[in-house]
Amino acid sequence: MRINAVLVLLALSLAGCDQPVPEQKGFAGLGNQAQAFTPVTPGRVFSFPADHGAHDGFRIEWWYVTANLKDQQGHDFGVQWTLFRSALNARPQQPGWANQTIWLGHAAVTSASAHHAAERYARGGVEQAGVRLAPFEAWIDDWRFASQADDPLSDMQLSARDRQFSYQLHLTSSRPLVLQGSDGFSQKSEQGQASYYYSQPFFQASGTVQIDGQTHTVSGPAWLDREWSSQPLTANQTGWDWFSLHLDSGEHVMLYRMRQRDGAPYLTGTWIGADGQTQTLRAEQIRLTPQATAKVAGRTMPVGWSIGIPERHLDIHLEALNPQAWMNLRIPYWEGPVRISGSQGGQGYLEMTGY
Repeated sequence: MRINAVLVLLALSLAGCDQPVPEQKGFAGLGNQAQAFTPVTPGRVFSFPADHGAHDGFRIEWWYVTANLKDQQGHDFGVQWTLFRSALNARPQQPGWANQTIWLGHAAVTSASAHHAAERYARGGVEQAGVRLAPFEAWIDDWRFASQADDPLSDMQLSARDRQFSYQLHLTSSRPLVLQGSDGFSQKSEQGQASYYYSQPFFQASGTVQIDGQTHTVSGPAWLDREWSSQPLTANQTGWDWFSLHLDSGEHVMLYRMRQRDGAPYLTGTWIGADGQTQTLRAEQIRLTPQATAKVAGRTMPVGWSIGIPERHLDIHLEALNPQAWMNLRIPYWEGPVRISGSQGGQGYLEMTGY
């Protein structure tokens, strides 16, 4: 679940706004009350392409792409590209430097032996970052996720660069979008915290990745997550473990485990058939067990996992391509590609926060 967009809380303090950042509650403050913002409630009717754009009135939002890639020599790579939008307050957005939106970008490239990450910050209202439709474009500085097609998510260009890496990828899909949770209402706690959430797990990517001075021609599956909310966590939730999995059968799985200070984690997910049909997975249908650990940035991280979904005859093991895939940014977290073995093969992405 791509709610690490709350890294924007740091951006608020950098933005020079005239209101102090409230005391953080829950992981990175995502449990803070947000009564002035638009609530997330069941029954929303999604509208495309409009919902690919920004949603004023909600506090946080993100456009999040990951890709599992392989070069012509068989070497594996992972790519991440993310744009986060955070509203400083719930009032109507103002033009120019009076705008109350903060934008963040995160980008990373991972190989078996290296992991490089970078971040960008921007104030809204001055064209340094944003999202527009017709044609669709999400950008911050020269990092871009953009299309020239009538269908914004059918034919995309994805790019980012920093000192130690860059990538230029072409993403295509003719498959339908997937609404996560209950028709796009994705609950995050027993108390009802939630986001609106949809994905495009059927992207195919091709292009080039540059890392540590070497250029690789690559291809493989990619996954887009789109979420927006105003208060997606409770004050008791300390972090999460999120999985997006491409199985060799053509099926896909999304899982997330919301860890809590008190009580069992909140666990749910989505089974996505090769035909795009979905089934919401409840906690009792999922076996999710941390296994192998590694020392990462001075902390112990579960970089190997066992996942079972008995009614789908799934019994798999996940192994991090690079256990040291630490996003060493202003608010750090772990994110990187994983390999799948067991009853099915495949590949995917894992994100872990709050450790």
